[in-house]
Amino acid sequence: MSNNVLVVGGGPAGSVAATFLAQEGFSVRLIERDHFPRYHIGESLTPASRHVLEVLGVADRLDELNFQRKRGAVFAWGEDTWVIDWSKIFGKDIHTWQVDRGRFDTFLLDNAREKGVKAEHGVTARSVTFGPDGRPSAVECRSEDGTAFTIDDFDFLVDASGRSGLLSKQLRNRRPHELFRNVAIWGYWDNAGALPDCPEGGINVISSPKGWYWVIPLGDGRTSVGLVTHKDLFAQDKRQHADTESLYHAYLQESAEVMGLLADATYTAPARVETDYSYIADEFSGPGYLMVGDAACFLDPLLSSGIHFAMYGGMVGAAALASARRGEITEAEGLRFFEYSYKRAYNRTLTLVSNMYQGYRGKDDFFWTADRLVGKAPTGQEEAFGEVIGGLTDIREVTDASTRVVSSQLEDEARRIHQDQGSDPNRPLFLAQPRLAQVEDPIDGLQLVTSPHLGLQRVPEA
Repeated sequence: MSNNVLVVGGGPAGSVAATFLAQEGFSVRLIERDHFPRYHIGESLTPASRHVLEVLGVADRLDELNFQRKRGAVFAWGEDTWVIDWSKIFGKDIHTWQVDRGRFDTFLLDNAREKGVKAEHGVTARSVTFGPDGRPSAVECRSEDGTAFTIDDFDFLVDASGRSGLLSKQLRNRRPHELFRNVAIWGYWDNAGALPDCPEGGINVISSPKGWYWVIPLGDGRTSVGLVTHKDLFAQDKRQHADTESLYHAYLQESAEVMGLLADATYTAPARVETDYSYIADEFSGPGYLMVGDAACFLDPLLSSGIHFAMYGGMVGAAALASARRGEITEAEGLRFFEYSYKRAYNRTLTLVSNMYQGYRGKDDFFWTADRLVGKAPTGQEEAFGEVIGGLTDIREVTDASTRVVSSQLEDEARRIHQDQGSDPNRPLFLAQPRLAQVEDPIDGLQLVTSPHLGLQRVPEA
């Protein structure tokens, strides 16, 4: 495999992939449309994200940036309330962060530059040209002054272009999820409270007849407070209010729990609105390219999986390319491992989120579902739920093949929820395709290693 890689997009997915590739000897060029720092929603990191940052060698520096430490979450859902405290479940030193994305994304991209990535701002990738061999051969770009130019000196393309989806838009392979056609509306407050027993820096998730609220402490007394609701309800409610501010505050008034947390708080920023439509590309990779982060898939933010998918995908994709370059595996093997491990992570979280949205039968049902998704006998306890929302099952499976849940088991659990919720049995499951229930998974026989190099290692036969 050749040496030159072009990365489109400088968010967490692109920065992580680019940095790992540069550290493994690739010549990496990264282009980004925006100038950093820039505002971005999605501030919550998981323990799996911390693991990626540790492998990247920068986790300790996050504490120095004084981001809010995060040790779990509390869910007030339906008639139940439960606490997920990662320090109690996984060890007292386990914590991640609630980050300011402007500062966090800038930090990751600056670190990429330090590791040798050639990063450029103010460049928009507009289309991809494919060669006769089916591999990307050129990317048509436009600079912020309107100048058009072509980049064609690369051997492999990493699409981390976010929701704009450079490749998925051109290949027309993105499918929306009808269940999660949602809208988020949010604002920022000073000195907001937290639900009882909330772990340090934990997210507060509060269900509502219209969807669910988040209350996220960001440090220095600043808190993000928002509602996720279906687009049809949002459109209906919007018609009854003069502007976004009026609608936002009306939504807050509908929740006594949220208003209780804001009793002594001060509103500090204008309300924002963004569509949270979930989607997935049919394929995340192909000859000469792969997609990471929101360019590949997006899932409702209920379990804060966005940055996890981005950084996890960036690490696994880089490992696959690094091993292919060293001749340890073929490029096709590496991309197959990347594709299926990434889709397994998406499917696992999708199944749990779907259960929470559509089938409320008490918290124990969510816990039992999580048990099955991580391959444990059902206990009705919170450990497996905490493992799934922390992304830790994904990390464990990709690095230790012996703990991998059979793919058919993941699909069977999704099918159970699909049927229990009274869905049309003939309606296809919204799972990452191609179908994962196979006698032999394509990722069997390989696992990710970080020493002495990042890569994929063949698992010795027992």
